[in-house]
Amino acid sequence: MKDSMTIEECRRLNPGKDIRPITDEAFRPYGRVITGVDTQPLIEAGLSEPMPKKGSRYVASFPAFEALPIASYITNECFGTLPTQLGYCYGHSNRLNAFEWHTGSEINVALTDLVLILARRDEIRDGKIDSCCAKIFYLQAGDMIETYATTLHFCPCEVSDKGFGLVVGLPSGTNLPLKDGFSHDPLLFASNKWLMAHVDNQALLDRGAVAGVTGENLTINIS
Repeated sequence: MKDSMTIEECRRLNPGKDIRPITDEAFRPYGRVITGVDTQPLIEAGLSEPMPKKGSRYVASFPAFEALPIASYITNECFGTLPTQLGYCYGHSNRLNAFEWHTGSEINVALTDLVLILARRDEIRDGKIDSCCAKIFYLQAGDMIETYATTLHFCPCEVSDKGFGLVVGLPSGTNLPLKDGFSHDPLLFASNKWLMAHVDNQALLDRGAVAGVTGENLTINIS
């Protein structure tokens, strides 16, 4: 199995898609690159977790991450001392499939090379967003970013048949189930998680997600 592919290989296998590194000026509206932080302990702790054979797995709070010194840095320097959870998203995915957003930034560390497909909340029109608004960014293992609250995002795309791994840092309680009987905005899919599914993503629509992403369900090819 191929461990990963470079951004140049990714571009070659995905003609017509504008895939850029997070160091590109185009990333600035979506987030910022965090430098000078040793992310290797996160990689070592994260890659000890088994990768799903198919699909993806999200864990909101992972004690092995939260015991590391970098967790204090993220809490204090990135979230201004707010209670914070450090979890991960692991697995296999190669499509846009949906967009989600939170009230507050998200901190991400790439445990493997991967691709993020992003858009902006101000591009939503009448409860819909066309996937042509999306921008595609390539992260290398170890890259650390802040994804702004105004940025639409979802599950990463793999650039290897071994899958992807991403650290997800958020205010505590984010992405946890809503309380039974809670009357809410139909886009509020979980605690502090607003979501709209791609119109072709029947599995997510069957779980009660609102169809809001139109256009091509963008796919990242790895072969």
